[in-house]
Amino acid sequence: MKRSEKKELVQKLKDELDSSSSVIVAHYSGLTVAESQELRSEMRNSGAKFKVTKNRLAKLAFEQTQFKDMADLFTGPTAIAYSDDPVAPAKVAVNFDKKFEKFKVIGGGYDGEKINLDKINFLATLPSMDQLRGKIVGLISAPAQKVASLMKEPSAQVARLISAQNKSLEKSN
Repeated sequence: MKRSEKKELVQKLKDELDSSSSVIVAHYSGLTVAESQELRSEMRNSGAKFKVTKNRLAKLAFEQTQFKDMADLFTGPTAIAYSDDPVAPAKVAVNFDKKFEKFKVIGGGYDGEKINLDKINFLATLPSMDQLRGKIVGLISAPAQKVASLMKEPSAQVARLISAQNKSLEKSN
């Protein structure tokens, strides 16, 4: 790889990390091609990116970002997962770590702070951004549904009252 290509690669990775809120670093040695493809697919489906990186180039890119404290994680065969959704890469990486022995999450970063495995596992248990959006929409729409049913209810009460009055008049006749 030429020096200019390396600079380009470092700059592109730096730009992607600048727009990310979380990064997960893992060792992946010994994964089969099928397992790697499954991991990439799960990451992509959750909105995260996954890259196998050259440690030296990754360290150069990380030095220029909010995740600069993570440089010591880049030893051995490493890969990174990152996203603007803080939960997505952690959720997929932790699930994959449980599924395959050869994939091990070793650390990460969240909003510029280096985090350990306990915090990564905590992030993995949180609901995703889409799930949170769904809950917010549900909370917002619930009062509107209640108002609509309350507006409809008085007319239903009047209709029941008239129906009851008609039945009582029919019985008396």
